Amino acid sequence: MIFDYETLKVIWWLFVGVLLIGFAVTDGFDLGVGALLPFLGKNDVERRVIINSVGATWDGNQVWFITAGGALFAAWPLVYATAFSGFYIALILTLFALFFRPVGFDYRSKVEDPRWRSAWDWGLFAGGFVPSLIFGVAFGNLLQGVPFQFDPDMRVTYTGSFFGLLNPFALLSGVVSLSMLLMHGATYLRIRTTGVVEERAVKAGRLAAIVLIVSFVAAGIWVMQGIEGYKIVSMLSPNVESTPLDKVVEKAAGAWMSNYDKQPLLWLAPILGVAGAALTILLSAAGRSILAFVTSSISIAGVIFTAGIAMFPFIMPSSSDPRSSLTIWDAVSTHGTLQIMFWVVLIFLPIILAYTSWVYRVLRGKITVETIRANDHSVY
Repeated sequence: MIFDYETLKVIWWLFVGVLLIGFAVTDGFDLGVGALLPFLGKNDVERRVIINSVGATWDGNQVWFITAGGALFAAWPLVYATAFSGFYIALILTLFALFFRPVGFDYRSKVEDPRWRSAWDWGLFAGGFVPSLIFGVAFGNLLQGVPFQFDPDMRVTYTGSFFGLLNPFALLSGVVSLSMLLMHGATYLRIRTTGVVEERAVKAGRLAAIVLIVSFVAAGIWVMQGIEGYKIVSMLSPNVESTPLDKVVEKAAGAWMSNYDKQPLLWLAPILGVAGAALTILLSAAGRSILAFVTSSISIAGVIFTAGIAMFPFIMPSSSDPRSSLTIWDAVSTHGTLQIMFWVVLIFLPIILAYTSWVYRVLRGKITVETIRANDHSVY
């Protein structure tokens, strides 16, 4: 099966979107659990229950993050290079926050000193809170445009600053991302824990879902009425190799809504984002924890696809020079590279999904206070 270049570009847009959703659904609940740890666990044993609910799978889930980064590098090398230039400090902060996770999981319970354990509890909190917030802030800045541009030799220059990324709309987007993963983490804890920890998780998940719905709707209204989008005026054929400078782009009010105007069926994405969160509240309260986790995952997919559809075909718009904006048409690898990677994904992704499903089936069950006390020296 040989696809033409244009089709492969669209396929890889979908692949990267699926990988981002896979990361948010799997590693997302780990991040949410970490961010909730100091608040849902009121004593040491309760916090160990929370930690061990994800302790056996968090590192495997982290692979989705690495895979998404690898796919970004392989499929959209210009996006990878430009994003790491523009978001360098933010990404370093994210990386440093993530450092707390492996060390915290492995060493937190090795010493019985309450000060030692409390310090690592807050380290695990930072490892969940900071990435969850920054991922949303990054998406918020993408929707507004990032201050970079290419010269005729395709050398990129970034003219922004770290504090410039922390603008009001980006912070609102950060709230969307944070509340989304807190909801997901709390919903997962509803499945894996019992007693007072489970009760607190239900309340935390409900609050996070409400915040998600309100902030997501507010961000959508802001995009529709207060943020200029980008549109391509002219470009080379999508079936030929080109550079970002081989097109004409302009900013226009309401441009981010053009795809929804052309295809009303695409409104299903934001509807799922809101409806999934609302159903998560109802199902969790009714004790249907597995279904609540499914609807939470659907909500995550809806939120991510809402942003992706709005920006399509843009990946990283430029506020400094709209012509330098990176799109799926001109920021990709060669036709041959995309074709080879297509087959790699087609072969290995089902294997990964099957293995992951098997792992979760084997490790299913509740983590209780009694489990921790009976296995004090063999669990986290």
